[in-house]
Amino acid sequence: MIGFACGSIHFVSTAGQLCVYPQIACFQPIGRHLRGIPVRKGICYALRQRDTSLSNPVDLPRLLRFGQFELDLRTGEIYKEGQRIKLQEQPCQVLVLLIERQGELVSREELRKRLWPNDTFVDFDHGVNIAINKLRDALGDSPEKPQFIETLPRRGYRFIAPVDAPKTSRDGEPPAQATRSPAGRDGSGSITWRRALLPAVLALTLAAVFFSSVRAWRGDSAGSRIRSLAVLPLENLSGDPSQEYFADGMTEELTTNLAKIKSLRVISRTSAMKYKNARTPIAEIARSLHVDAVVEGSVVRSGDKLRITAQLIDARTDRHLWAEDYNRDLRDVVAVQDEVARDIAQKIRIAVTPEEREQLTSQRQVNPEAYEAYLRGRYFWNKRTEEGTKKAMVYFEQSIGKDPNSPLAYDGLADCWISLGWYGYLSPKETYPQVKAAATKALALDATLGEAHTSLAMASMNYDWDWSAAEREFQKAIELNPNYANAHHWYADYLSAVGRHEQAVAESKRALELDPVSPILNAWLGWRYFFARQYDIAIEQYLKTLEMDPTFVPAHLVLGQAYEQKSMPEKAIDELKKAVSLSGGSSLCVSSLAHAYAIAGRRSEAEMLLHQTSERAQHAYVPSFHVAIIYAGLGRKDETLAWLERGYQERSAWMVWLKVDPRFDFLRSDARFQNLLRRVGFPIGSEQVPADAKEIPHP
Repeated sequence: MIGFACGSIHFVSTAGQLCVYPQIACFQPIGRHLRGIPVRKGICYALRQRDTSLSNPVDLPRLLRFGQFELDLRTGEIYKEGQRIKLQEQPCQVLVLLIERQGELVSREELRKRLWPNDTFVDFDHGVNIAINKLRDALGDSPEKPQFIETLPRRGYRFIAPVDAPKTSRDGEPPAQATRSPAGRDGSGSITWRRALLPAVLALTLAAVFFSSVRAWRGDSAGSRIRSLAVLPLENLSGDPSQEYFADGMTEELTTNLAKIKSLRVISRTSAMKYKNARTPIAEIARSLHVDAVVEGSVVRSGDKLRITAQLIDARTDRHLWAEDYNRDLRDVVAVQDEVARDIAQKIRIAVTPEEREQLTSQRQVNPEAYEAYLRGRYFWNKRTEEGTKKAMVYFEQSIGKDPNSPLAYDGLADCWISLGWYGYLSPKETYPQVKAAATKALALDATLGEAHTSLAMASMNYDWDWSAAEREFQKAIELNPNYANAHHWYADYLSAVGRHEQAVAESKRALELDPVSPILNAWLGWRYFFARQYDIAIEQYLKTLEMDPTFVPAHLVLGQAYEQKSMPEKAIDELKKAVSLSGGSSLCVSSLAHAYAIAGRRSEAEMLLHQTSERAQHAYVPSFHVAIIYAGLGRKDETLAWLERGYQERSAWMVWLKVDPRFDFLRSDARFQNLLRRVGFPIGSEQVPADAKEIPHP
């Protein structure tokens, strides 16, 4: 019997029979033809044994050693000085084949035949390059000064390091002894490791036949079952670290283009960027992001020339489904992004509507300088800081100056104004009219931009308080781009604010499907439960978020607010202190801490923070809503209502939470408060607390 494993596929072979676990396939010599018989856990194939030299089975050595490395043939794992090095299936197959032919040339054509069945559509040269590069990365080898794998230009590769089978295994046990056979002895009467390795190579070949036959038997390819994918950060291969913004920008644009296909779930850039420069195995990434496949590749930009390399990997099987190189002029960058998205959609056989196909058939050339400025703007906007946002605005303005007909730059500008207004860096009257102007211009240039419709919805909700217009724009945005996580996230804000809590939770969960490792989306799912008065579930979600990022300010902020509503003042104060410290003293965090102090009976500390906030308001914008929060904690009804009235006059975005924020429950019976709610646009009945603050089913 022979035991061999590569990746997660395990092989056990005896004379004329190969069993593959856990997808079991039995090859049996029962005739002259290959035929398939379905069995309980796989497919059974009959295969006539042609190699009589294998008529007596041999046991494959468990370990092969070369340099500082050991290859465990039963698990498909490489160890360096006892430390495991993860290797994907295809590079593992390449290594086995090269070792089997140690010292000899293995042509690229031979590698191609071993790695891919004949029905596979792939750029073979590029695929072989990727497998060799991954193998070299794992071994720390160099093509210029090879220790293990030598490149013979335009011909193939050769394994040049000595290989032996150690007499003891990694765990100290004697290795499996080779069964003696007249056809398999060397001069000393023992089986050589190269002779013993031949069945493993046969196993790999038969495994390829097995998987190809399974696809044929099912009448369906692995690619046709792909319904979700993530675009991993494209590598910057220019050799210039200052070009990282360009590679990141291309990753975001490719993600955006694939997201236009409504029948395909595409993970948001935010979650995918977590894996930038990471050595995480593809299967682990896919499990974390809950996707079937990943796209990875690289970008090289030289002057006005651009090369994009992309490959599609079925993460469930680690199988490379497709790979391609695109060499273009930078002016055609939009067209090539569309082309890559179309090629991927074609390979996975996803349904693409005529409208989507039209969106992915851009012929518009771009001004290279304008596009470069746009990508720089996106790079800085994604930092989500005041400084980053203001830098991004400069680059978006530069892009518009170079190309006034670029809808993307106007959309980027709208996003910047939203950030400055929402986080209180500038007043609403300085920001939201600018949001509307930029988003309207973007839509005049391209009415299909779901992101721009989302920006308009935010302005309608947070500034105009035109609730029907806001919902209309949110729904239009989601219709145009159902993969835009922020559209679902901000629509959930809308639904929470108007008291439709069950729908808000559903939209937040949809956003998380698209961006599962985003701290803000995870924290804000807890906020949905908070406003529905389900504080225990909210706390559970906040704690989960802090496991992802213990320094994430919004999670500490809203966790403190939830503890306060649960009458756990000390825990609330501890969390809110962390929020104040980590945020550098943001007015929202300070006002929430002051409210908690007041509720806990520590009024002098609350009064001190109120004084500090008032002083700050003398030289910087502080939302009046935040001051009202402090007065609410102190129970001073008239001052609370006065500062809320100021918030109304300044069009504070925080006024949209009046209907559901529990900190203002003590005002709900006051006619002045109900009048304020009406003016913000809420239909008001006689209830003191939102009627639909009810329990939401929680899995």
